[in-house]
Amino acid sequence: MIPSNTKHWHGAAKDSWLVHISIETNITAGSAEWLEAVSVDEYNKLV
Repeated sequence: MIPSNTKHWHGAAKDSWLVHISIETNITAGSAEWLEAVSVDEYNKLV
């Protein structure tokens, strides 16, 4: 589990698929903040 207020991203490897399902269960804590997408160039630097 990722702690609250921690910036992180989800991604698949170049040779695999990723399906991300987000379910917010604690509505009193506020909604999720979806951050900027990772560009192809940024992703290629990480892999």
